[in-house]
Amino acid sequence: MSIDVTDATFPAEVVERSKQVPVVVDLWAEWCGPCRTLGPILERVVDETGGKVVLAKVDVDANPQVASAFQVQGIPAVFALRDGKVVETFVGAQPEAQVRAFVQALLPADAEQVIPSVPDDEPSLRALLDTDPGNEAAVVALAALLVERGGEAELAEALALLDRIPESAETRRVAALARVGAQVSPVAVAGELDTLLPKVKDDEAARQRYIDLLEVLGPDDPRTADYRKQLTNQLF
Repeated sequence: MSIDVTDATFPAEVVERSKQVPVVVDLWAEWCGPCRTLGPILERVVDETGGKVVLAKVDVDANPQVASAFQVQGIPAVFALRDGKVVETFVGAQPEAQVRAFVQALLPADAEQVIPSVPDDEPSLRALLDTDPGNEAAVVALAALLVERGGEAELAEALALLDRIPESAETRRVAALARVGAQVSPVAVAGELDTLLPKVKDDEAARQRYIDLLEVLGPDDPRTADYRKQLTNQLF
């Protein structure tokens, strides 16, 4: 369900309504190219919930009070409200898979849509992709299997597969493994990051490998945030 909201109708259509059903607020403008990309994706994904989530679209040029209330710095900006409060947000156009995950997270546990599982063997995955080439879960699963195998042809195919679908945290991780090697150890990663750091500003290959190694470490590794900060300091 999608509704157009103004400064005048915002309290009732968004704040009060969010006390009955989650409301996703899309702050957009006619001149904004990324807004035109994101808008249809939001509408499609929210429609999939069958009314369990409402999409409220706000033209920021015509409704400056709403934009001011959210302290918007750039658009498209998306805010999710539940019980009158902002619970999630993102800025900028996002791939459909990430938008769907954003919306699904707003649903109560018993209302979450079931995401079909994919097979875990290569022949079945290839057969599935023959009939559904855009199946993102199957693409990632097959790419991961190819990376585990580790041959040069397999790694090249894995990267080509991942290029077919929108980027996500998981595609970045599998692509990084394809480039740096699936068997690299966390200890070796840390040592190589220290060696690469002085080179990242002027050496594009070193910079890409550094970023790939961070993906291999993953966001849950306590060292990742510090290494990312060091990279930023080195580059800027």
